[in-house]
Amino acid sequence: MNTINFADDDLLFADDDQPQPSNDRTWKVMLVDDEPDVHAVTRMALSGFTFNGKELEFISVYSGTDAKKAIAEHPDTAIMLLDVVMETEHAGLDVARYVREEAKNNFVRIILRTGQPGQAPESRVITDYDINDYKEKTELTSKKLFTLMHASLRSYRDIIALAHNKRGLEDIIEASANIFELKSMEQFAHGVLEQLTSLLHVEEEAFYCKSDGFAASQTAEGFRVVAATGDYQNYVGEYLSKDIAPEIHSELEEALKTAGSSVTGDRYMGRIVGSNGNENLLYLRGITRDISDLDRSLLDVFQRNVTIAFENVELHQEIEQTQREIVYMLGEAVETRSKETGNHVKRVAEISKLIALKYGLPTEEAEILRLASPLHDLGKIGIPDAILNKPGKHTPDEWEIMKTHAKLGYDMLRHSNKRVLRAGALIARDHHEKWNGTGYPEGKKAEEIHIYGRITAVADVFDALGSDRCYKKAWPLEKIIDLMNEQSGQHFEPKVVDILLQNLDDVKAICNSFPDEGTAA
Repeated sequence: MNTINFADDDLLFADDDQPQPSNDRTWKVMLVDDEPDVHAVTRMALSGFTFNGKELEFISVYSGTDAKKAIAEHPDTAIMLLDVVMETEHAGLDVARYVREEAKNNFVRIILRTGQPGQAPESRVITDYDINDYKEKTELTSKKLFTLMHASLRSYRDIIALAHNKRGLEDIIEASANIFELKSMEQFAHGVLEQLTSLLHVEEEAFYCKSDGFAASQTAEGFRVVAATGDYQNYVGEYLSKDIAPEIHSELEEALKTAGSSVTGDRYMGRIVGSNGNENLLYLRGITRDISDLDRSLLDVFQRNVTIAFENVELHQEIEQTQREIVYMLGEAVETRSKETGNHVKRVAEISKLIALKYGLPTEEAEILRLASPLHDLGKIGIPDAILNKPGKHTPDEWEIMKTHAKLGYDMLRHSNKRVLRAGALIARDHHEKWNGTGYPEGKKAEEIHIYGRITAVADVFDALGSDRCYKKAWPLEKIIDLMNEQSGQHFEPKVVDILLQNLDDVKAICNSFPDEGTAA
């Protein structure tokens, strides 16, 4: 038997079956040796040992084969005391190589200890294997073992701290990348809340705690909650006041007096000020761990990135809103020139989006259709007033000129590289085509007609029939429904007509939201 020499110490053998402390307050030490006495003596010598307020938890393994399984089950092992000679003369060396190269565990401190140094010369082992120390069993007195454990645990603690710091930086980078992808203010605010929850609530043991939080954006009426989690979800859309949030109102007032972020107790508050002076507030309640100086530094980095992302979202929304207004103005200009109501294009836009969503188009594509559909009659700009606004029926020659507005609109928009304008070109070209192939300008039929054109055609005709025009009075709803049914499969795609008629309540609500001038909503 190879004996560890604990000089001047009484040898007391600990019970291998004694209960071990739970790991959230311990350092795991794996004893890998084929001699039970070595396990017992080591446990006895380190009885009562603590480091940084945490005790040791021993894991006893008696062969190299079992050691490989054990390290897979306990990857958070801090120290492995590893014998060299077990079932084979190099079993311990095989384990050391397995831990580093196959298990990919570079954290555990591997201390090779042997009673037969000739089998594994120290110079060769240190050079060829990724171990952290080499000891002969005869030289390990209790005092030296005590020193060895302190030094090894200090090394393990610092390596883990570095790994956590690295993970924290990676989390910040990933979180920042995620929020930079979000374009709407609501998505942005919710994304920031999610990332903050992750950054503040994932501990070493990797458990997740539910948090309550909200993000509020400044408006003329005050701070409006645009996203929330937990107990604050009912506040979305509300304005913060002493009435709806009395328990946090004073905290928010204090937050407005300071720049950046702060953590007090279990609460996080962040204030984001955009370049245009608009302010946003972030509030989280339920932080479950102490926030270190490093955590605070990482939060500051995240806060700065959030501020930049917030400004990007604002700019993106401003550009989108400008584009939307320009499109509506173009559509309204056409309608005004043809002495029709400008609200027609808004109603067609909203009805088209409704049908697109029910048809199964993705939300983003339905939104593109909504933004582009006001351009459906853009080509009328090129039609002479005498023909465009003629109250009676057009002559055959006049009708041929009138029909050119579809191609004119397409030619105006088709060279753009903007999605909305490209979609507008397709709509302008195809919204007068008919399902049975008798439409214009190209006589397309069925699915040869772009889906944008098929949807806008139904929305356009439905709303036009229900509105006063220079050449007709508005039709009653019952007559419009009869015509839509009659033209299903002729003028219009049957599926699109079915969706319109199945959602008439929603369609009427849209029409009431954008009434013609002088018409009650």
